[in-house]
Amino acid sequence: MVCTLELRNLEVVLNGETILKNLSLKFDRGLYQIIGPNGAGKTTLLRTVLGLIKPKRGVVLLNGEEITGTPEKISFKVGYVPQLSDQNGDFPVTAFEIVLNSLLLHIKRFPRIASKEDIKCVEKTLKLVDLARDRWDKPFHELSGGEKQRVLLARALVYDPCILLLDEPLSAIDPVGKVEFVKLISELSKNKLVIVTSHDPILFLPYTKEIVVLNRTFYRIGKPENILTLKILKEVYSESAMLLRESMFI
Repeated sequence: MVCTLELRNLEVVLNGETILKNLSLKFDRGLYQIIGPNGAGKTTLLRTVLGLIKPKRGVVLLNGEEITGTPEKISFKVGYVPQLSDQNGDFPVTAFEIVLNSLLLHIKRFPRIASKEDIKCVEKTLKLVDLARDRWDKPFHELSGGEKQRVLLARALVYDPCILLLDEPLSAIDPVGKVEFVKLISELSKNKLVIVTSHDPILFLPYTKEIVVLNRTFYRIGKPENILTLKILKEVYSESAMLLRESMFI
């Protein structure tokens, strides 16, 4: 199933401060990047799509149906991979258990007891994200940054959503792991709508359908070659725009 996502005239205000304003975007299958400096509203935008933040104005549409502020309407269709820094704690839950629990939370039957088919689904998903078999039964907090990111991706994929939202997915992965992870995400984007927020868009650029440059009330969207111009980047990054552009096109 291919999903379309549309944001119409969104305005988001948090603690009396306007974070997003007059934001209108439309996404379908493929990989989209959202870039911007810290505090630009990237995570706020994803959380608004998820229904966790209700905008002051505007609507969020999934396949033409309004889902604004109603996470229960999209729980089976959208998978979310949060920033790794948000996943704290050393509770003794394993990688396998995290993915299995995600599947059980999203199935409709009761009681939610794992079947043989559920176990096979989890195994298939962990293989899909290329997590080594000997890491499946390790406590999550003992995994490396790259391994944790693969577990979080598997958690989001296991119920086969048509949309994936990934918030800074490369932030805790070593350079070699980043390349492998980007290739995995690019493969997924062939059959899903994938939206990635990033501070470092370079690795995703070859696979990016469109890119959103965002800094709160300012945004632009289009093909990377049309958007990543010095003029537009200066609107977002000010004096550091030149360094960013040079790093992307050296």
